[in-house]
Amino acid sequence: MSSLPSSPPPSPAPEPLGVPPFAPLHVGGGAQRLRRALWRQRRTMAAGLAVTAAALAASTARGADALGGLPGQEARGAAGTGVPTAAAPRRGPRPAADLVSAPVRIADAATVRLLRPGDRVDVIAAADSPAGDPVEAKVVASGVRVTEVPGAGDDSPDGGALIVLSVPRATATQLAGAGATARLAVTMC
Repeated sequence: MSSLPSSPPPSPAPEPLGVPPFAPLHVGGGAQRLRRALWRQRRTMAAGLAVTAAALAASTARGADALGGLPGQEARGAAGTGVPTAAAPRRGPRPAADLVSAPVRIADAATVRLLRPGDRVDVIAAADSPAGDPVEAKVVASGVRVTEVPGAGDDSPDGGALIVLSVPRATATQLAGAGATARLAVTMC
């Protein structure tokens, strides 16, 4: 018989070693570390928002200076301080809460046919005068926005046509009074 290499006899498995005894671990400050991490995150977020707000304010101011001031701000104030004076006239769009819709009958229907919503007009009242006297005209509303031209083709028997204007409440009262006593006309701005 041939001799086969014999494998060494299996060695017995080592004895299991036990885990040495140790005191329990107490991990302290975990909640405090979490609070500090959240606080740092909030602080970073607040700083980012502040920088964004400052950049937006700077770009808005730079854009407003290029356009000649902020909307609704005609004068730059005393000695160029940038603070508007109380006497500065208000220009530009008014807040929506200040405006009301005022229907106005314009004497010339052909002029009304030229108007479209969004147009700006001046409303002029021309008082009828006794024969031979010149007609006195005054501007009742200046630079007001046309919101509607209802029935642009429907003319009234007296030759007038209706438009709806967006005006301050006080101006709406003046328009109603002028419409009752005078003929109204518009000029396009």
